[in-house]
Order: sequence, then C-alpha cells, then structure tokens
Amino acid sequence: MKKVRVFGITIVILIVLLVGAIIAIPISNDIIANKITQDIKEIPLPDNTQYVESFSKAGKLVGNGNGMQYLGGILITSELSLDELQSYYTQHANREGDCIVEKQTDKNISFIEHGSVSFATDIDTDSYFIVYSWHADFNPFWADLDLRAH
Repeated sequence: MKKVRVFGITIVILIVLLVGAIIAIPISNDIIANKITQDIKEIPLPDNTQYVESFSKAGKLVGNGNGMQYLGGILITSELSLDELQSYYTQHANREGDCIVEKQTDKNISFIEHGSVSFATDIDTDSYFIVYSWHADFNPFWADLDLRAH
C-alpha cells in the first residue's frame, strides 16, 4: 500500500512539473521577444518621426526545420526617407539583425512565413516604416521545447 501511495505522489509531481513547463516555456520565450521590442522602444526617435505601435513574436517564423526565433519592433511614421531612417537606426545596432528598417505598406509583416503579425493601425500612406530586431541565434536550452519552434 505504501508503494502505491509513493508511486501516486510521484506521478502527481511529474504531471505538475510537466504542466508547469508547458505553461512556463512559451511565456519565457514571449518575454524574450518582448525584451527585444523594449530595447527598440528605448532608442530615441529621430526628428519628424512618431511612434505608432509595437509588436513581438516568438516561434518558428521563417525557414525550414526547427528552432526558436525572436522578433520585436515598432511601427513608426516619419517624414524621413527610408535611407535616412536606416542610417539613423544603424548607429544603434549592436549586432547583425538589430534595428532593421523597412517600409511598411499594409497591416501585415510580409516576411513572416509561419504565422502572422499584423498591426491595428490602418496604413494608408507611404510614411510608415517598421524598425525591428531579429534574433534567431539566442536559444536558451528550453526554447525548443516550445511547440511554436517546430
């Protein structure tokens, strides 16, 4: 009887740990993606530029195979040209994949192949840009246990 009780308690503990991991791992990956967004939001905006909204996403976003990728950034509107914005944000890039600037022409971010990120803002002029950072090489040991990485 005592062995059955110990076995039952062990099973309950394992189930609680498994459920905890299933919940905690995606949350931790989302926190990493949100941190990327926060890092970009901390960069002062250039002149004649306004912040519109932000985005972040964790998962297998582009390419084949398995692996967690993190994306975070902001949508801005600016009187500056794409070249001027790229020049400004390049100064703040710490590594390849940081502070990329692209023109945004509609609500969806087009380069995301798996899943989607869309903006609430109606993009109705040529003055909208996204500034984003892309981290695919930072993978904590638990990251690939997130089903979104596959």
